[in-house]
Amino acid sequence: MKTVAYFSIAVLLLLASCDSKPEYDATGIFEATTVTVSSETNGKILSFGIDEGGSICRDQTVAIIDTALLVLQCKQLKSQQASAEQSSPDIAAQASALRTQIAHQQNECNRIALLLSAGAATQKQSDDADAQLEMLRGQLEGLLSTLGKNRSSISENALALQYQKEQIEEQIEKSTIKSPITGTVLLKYAEAGEFATAGRPLCKIADLDNMYIRSYFTASRLADLKIGQKVTVIADFGGDEKFEYPGTITWIAQESEFTPKSIQTNDSRANLVYAVKIAVRNDGRLKLGQYGEVRL
Repeated sequence: MKTVAYFSIAVLLLLASCDSKPEYDATGIFEATTVTVSSETNGKILSFGIDEGGSICRDQTVAIIDTALLVLQCKQLKSQQASAEQSSPDIAAQASALRTQIAHQQNECNRIALLLSAGAATQKQSDDADAQLEMLRGQLEGLLSTLGKNRSSISENALALQYQKEQIEEQIEKSTIKSPITGTVLLKYAEAGEFATAGRPLCKIADLDNMYIRSYFTASRLADLKIGQKVTVIADFGGDEKFEYPGTITWIAQESEFTPKSIQTNDSRANLVYAVKIAVRNDGRLKLGQYGEVRL
């Protein structure tokens, strides 16, 4: 009788184990949008008023780089530009004398023409006067061409100096480094008083209020997934301490990949899976790299 009883219990346990299903459909790791803020100019860090773990708002000043040298360069270019513009020739003033001569010579040609018609002047006198008028007109044309080229060259130099000045002003503006997102300071890579170079990372900021869990599903579950779908995300805090959060599917990979070693799926035989991002609103308890589960 005991043997029969033990056998019955074993069968029931076996059936129970066969009927049991996992409480989740996929697992993953909590991640967040992170941004590494770098310096865009060279110079001494005058202030760096943030702390690791502290909150920061979008467009809030992260650090200020010394701009003394840039300001001096900007003033120098501004002075050079003003000097170049002042050296531009006054075409009207420089051509005024020749225009007066041309007007006088035109009157002379008209007078000689009247005398020629009256027989009081010779044809040679008329031809000489016309030739003198044409020579003066040629001189005016050459002068205007030369002055025009000089003015154009000076204008181009002044414009080039203007562009250089604007580049310096842009660097001065970028010397005040601001946060591109609202989030939490994860790491600081520099301190006030150190020398920053263009491209040097200064800090890392993450949006911990809006996190997401990256999970992996087999191809057989793709039909159950769609963008905007509401799911349940279960955060594992160790032991029996778990909390459920509402989640929304925001991204589904278009290509499959091999199952990461740290990820579990219901079908342990599946080698190819699809990554899925599920957005979760953080209540302050979720941490980066924390393990979580997803239930559809």
